[in-house]
Amino acid sequence: MSSRGGIFISFEGIDGAGKSTHIEALAAAFRAHGRAVTQTREPGGTPLAEKLRTLVLNDPMDALTEALLIFAARRDHLTRVIESALARGDVVLCDRFTDATFAYQGGGRGFDLEVLSVLERWVQSGKGLQGDSILQPDMTLWFDLAPEVAAERLSGARVPDRFEAQPVEFFRRVAQAYALRAAQAPGRFARIDAAGDRHAVWEQITRAVVRRGWLANSTLAGPETA
Repeated sequence: MSSRGGIFISFEGIDGAGKSTHIEALAAAFRAHGRAVTQTREPGGTPLAEKLRTLVLNDPMDALTEALLIFAARRDHLTRVIESALARGDVVLCDRFTDATFAYQGGGRGFDLEVLSVLERWVQSGKGLQGDSILQPDMTLWFDLAPEVAAERLSGARVPDRFEAQPVEFFRRVAQAYALRAAQAPGRFARIDAAGDRHAVWEQITRAVVRRGWLANSTLAGPETA
């Protein structure tokens, strides 16, 4: 458990990597062990942030506008949902967090990483958010998958938003940015090889969580039965 009482776990990876199914399964595993769980997502998680999410995913805009809207949504999400959930002692499972911004806006769009770092400090620190420190997840489960495989999984699944509709080269840059972010914070990231079947992916997630001492054993119901 983190020093703030709760546990904050983010799920990261390119579109099509299979995060959503395993978020549900991990939430069920924590609840089975008596923990309160807050499931949320970014952009989103609050009424205001969900409105901003709709704009970001569908309306044309330049990279700076996109980044500002995402960080505005994140600030509202942090102050209204995440921080209070952690203070209660909840397990917070978040589908994407700031690593996604560095991957998609920084890597994919080629936006200035220094500007993103400044926004990260502004939004994830300050009154109510861990004093002068930057609030980050206790662990980030990074679903690492080749962009070509992810594109094949997504093909025909639904009408793509303006990120999912990007060419494979865009997602190659996103994947490279995730790898860089993981290299910069190896203690926080747990790389998940997302190329395998659900059972193999779930075993990796379980090992990562058990290794932290957050769940008692590795015999946990996976996504097929959760």
